[in-house]
Amino acid sequence: MRLNSLKPGAGSRRTRKRVGRGISAGQGKTAGRGDKGQRSRSGGYSKVGFEGGQMPLQRRLPKVGFSSRKARFVAEVRLHELARVDDETVDLAALKAAGLVPKSTRRAKVFLSGTIDRAVRVVGLGVSRGAREAIEAAGGSVEA
Repeated sequence: MRLNSLKPGAGSRRTRKRVGRGISAGQGKTAGRGDKGQRSRSGGYSKVGFEGGQMPLQRRLPKVGFSSRKARFVAEVRLHELARVDDETVDLAALKAAGLVPKSTRRAKVFLSGTIDRAVRVVGLGVSRGAREAIEAAGGSVEA
């Protein structure tokens, strides 16, 4: 087999329709463009979504929703979930290892929700005021 002998499988590609080649060809005279009008002419053009001056569909429908681009990389952690981290030091890598935040997370913040029983050292995470007080009351510490 040679590269110059490669061909598509039989019947897999249709031959293109040759338009404007006489009446017997089936696509003569107007070449399938119909009679008159902008679209029948060469260079006949209309903007995508143009509806002849009528208010286009994408402008008739209301704007909906908002998708934050930051939200994909920021995670929230509840205070009682810190107990699931094996280490005494809780940082972003430890949270990822424990499966508390997705692997794509770049920043995380600890919120006061539930209680914490053991002393933990929180490093490099955002911490709410209430969560900070609860961590320090349990004998732990928070470092920036």
